[in-house]
Amino acid sequence: MALEIDTRAPDFELPNQFGEHVRLSDFAGKKPVALVFFPLAFSSTCTTELCTLRDNLAMFKQHGVELMGISVDSKATLRAFAEQEGYDFTLLADFWPHGAVAKEYGVFLEEKGFANRSTFVIDTKGIIRAGFKTAPGEARSLEEYRAALDAVLPVTA
Repeated sequence: MALEIDTRAPDFELPNQFGEHVRLSDFAGKKPVALVFFPLAFSSTCTTELCTLRDNLAMFKQHGVELMGISVDSKATLRAFAEQEGYDFTLLADFWPHGAVAKEYGVFLEEKGFANRSTFVIDTKGIIRAGFKTAPGEARSLEEYRAALDAVLPVTA
């Protein structure tokens, strides 16, 4: 079961696509974060979905939100994925222990070995303020992101 709204987001540290370690708590007091769990790099639905986020990155920037995608792929796979698709946002490798962060957030699909498509918007105090997910194989809509950002965070620019 996915974590609920108004609960503390579990802290974690994962390598990004460049091998740099990123901690959720590093954003505390500085910037809200949108965590976007996705099943697998290079799959058609995930690629389309993340390209939509790439093309609408300004929406996150207007709300002052750091966008971070998370999958069970390796950092090398995520780097190749980001370079091929021109993603200008962080991708985090929940590779080992396999899916540990997805499990903490309650979105890991044991029978499939990857995370469900789930999004959590976390405020600067580390509290989950919005969240949504879709059924396997179904992309999240841009409107869901917009509604989540608008509901919890004012536009900053």
